[in-house]
Amino acid sequence: MKILVSAMEASSNVHLKELKKYLSSDVEFVGVFDKELGNPLYDLTSLAIMGFVDALKKLRFFFRLRDELVSLAKDCDKVLLLDSSGFNLPLAKKLRQTYPNKEIIYYILPQAWAWKKGRVKVLEATCSKLCSILPFESEIYSDKNKISYVGHPLLDEIKEFKKELSNSGKIVFMPGSRKTEIKNLMPIFKELIKKIPNKEYVLVIPQKFDDEYIKKTYGDIQEFTISKNAHEALISAEYAFICSGTATLEAALIGTPFTLAYIAKKLDFFIGKTFVKLNYVGLANIFFEKMGKEQLHSEFLQENVNINNLLDDYNSFNKEKFFENSKLLRAYLKYGSSSNVAKIIEN
Repeated sequence: MKILVSAMEASSNVHLKELKKYLSSDVEFVGVFDKELGNPLYDLTSLAIMGFVDALKKLRFFFRLRDELVSLAKDCDKVLLLDSSGFNLPLAKKLRQTYPNKEIIYYILPQAWAWKKGRVKVLEATCSKLCSILPFESEIYSDKNKISYVGHPLLDEIKEFKKELSNSGKIVFMPGSRKTEIKNLMPIFKELIKKIPNKEYVLVIPQKFDDEYIKKTYGDIQEFTISKNAHEALISAEYAFICSGTATLEAALIGTPFTLAYIAKKLDFFIGKTFVKLNYVGLANIFFEKMGKEQLHSEFLQENVNINNLLDDYNSFNKEKFFENSKLLRAYLKYGSSSNVAKIIEN
C-alpha cells in the first residue's frame, strides 16, 4: 500500500514513527515526513515555520508544495494528513476536488474547538476519517461516523511514568525547538539557575540540532548537563521549566512537576489572543478544565516570564497534589492511539 503523507511538524513525525510500527511492512510513505521514514520530497528543516509572519514569507513555496503533493496522490492508495492545519486543510480541499473517491485520513486534528470552528465543516466535507486524540473533540462534529477518539499518541511514546515524586536534585529546562522560543527563554533560564543553587541543571536539546546550531542558538550552556532524550530527562527530574507545547503534556503525564513559560513574537501573541478563546495555553490545563477540575500547573506568558515569577512558582508549587492529578490525566486519555490509527488506515 502506498500512502501520501503530509507531516510537517517535528512532533507529528514522532507520532508517525510510532504509528509505522503498527503498519504492515509493505506500507510505503510518499510526500512530506522525516527522512528516517523513507524518501520525502523535502527535508523537514526547510519547512519549519514560527508563527503567522514566518508563514506569510513562505506562502509561494507552500502553494507549490501543495500542488506537488496533489500530483503525487494520483498513484497513492490513501492519504494521511497530520496536524499543520494551515497547510493540510487547503491540501485536503484540493485533494478532494481532484480525487473525489480518494480516502483521506486526518490524524491529530486542527484545534477547531479552540478557534475557527468553521473548519469542522471543511474537515467533514473533505476527509473520510477523522482521528481525534482529544476525548472531548468529537462534541463539535455533526458526522459522528467520520470522527472517533483513537487515544493519545503520548501514551504510546512514553515508556515509563513516575511511581513517586523524585528528589534527584535534577531540574530540567526545555526552551522549545524553534529558534525564537530558545533565544527568548535561554537568557532567563541562565539567570534562574543562579537562584536555585546546588542542583543539576539538565537542558533538553532536540536530537536534530548539530553542534554549530546549538552554539549559535543557545549560547554558553556550560552550566547545563545536556540531554537529547526528553522522556528520560523528565523521568529523572524533580522539577522542570518548559516552553508551551507537547512537552508540557509529556511532563504532566509522566508526573514531573513543572512551570510553563512562553514568550511569542508580539504580533503572533496578539493575533492568537484575539482569535483563540481559551483560558489556558497548556494542554494539561485545557484537559483539566474540560474534566471540571482546577488548573493543574502554572502558566507564565510574555512579560510575565521573569525570574521572580518562575522562582516563586518553583518554591510554592504543590508537588504532591500535582502528582496525584497526573494519574487522573492518564486515566482521562485512556490509551495510546497508534494501533487504532493503523487499523483505520489498513481497514
